[in-house]
Amino acid sequence: MTNKKDRIMQNLTAKVALVTGGARGLGEAICHILADAGIVTIIADVRLELAEKVAQSLRNNGKEAMAVALDVTNAAEIETAIEKIVDRYGKIDVLVNNAGIDLTVPIEEMPVQEWERILNVNLTGPFIMSKAVFTPMREQGGGFIINITSTAAKRAWANASAYHASKWGLLGFSHALHVEGRPHNIKVTAVVAGGMRTPFLTERFPDLDLSTLQDPKNVAQTVLYLLMQPNDTVIPEIMVLPMKESSWP
Repeated sequence: MTNKKDRIMQNLTAKVALVTGGARGLGEAICHILADAGIVTIIADVRLELAEKVAQSLRNNGKEAMAVALDVTNAAEIETAIEKIVDRYGKIDVLVNNAGIDLTVPIEEMPVQEWERILNVNLTGPFIMSKAVFTPMREQGGGFIINITSTAAKRAWANASAYHASKWGLLGFSHALHVEGRPHNIKVTAVVAGGMRTPFLTERFPDLDLSTLQDPKNVAQTVLYLLMQPNDTVIPEIMVLPMKESSWP
């Protein structure tokens, strides 16, 4: 006799998930957590060689995984990738908008082209990705769109104007999409993540106290938790902080 959790996990094994920025850091952790739950996992990244390395490690452990080269600012490339996934698997159940970049400089030193690049990847990218999957999700009767935002969407610190603008915007976009998705059984959630021990922070700030950051696996587990909610429940926003979070009260 199976219990409720077992039934939920069995339902997950039929799902197909696409994770942007899936080759390193939080994205890689999400790919491993979803694959371990039996979800078909597509690792999407601009660095195909790194995405393929993650996919191969999953396949070596008996998981179903595929790597795709994907620039989240390129609408034509995104459309081709989604068509490829739907042609191969017949559907796409989960989109995790995780890809993100930053440049930490004062506003006077922020080149206009870098501002535009950060907004394009962090905000326009999730819009294009969500737009591309919305129709197939609606036609198949539902799906999940999970937007990885940050405590940078809740407060501000110096020298991160573009990053804050993109993450505040992504949080607003996510809530707007949540309203549009509900009539079609498309669940949209913003995951507000606190600092993590990932290259996104550690490579740029080598002097960070790692004890104040959380393991990205913890945030990845939260993504899986969202997929395990009852059919008639949606969580529009969830915050995941390290116990020693320094960027949130």
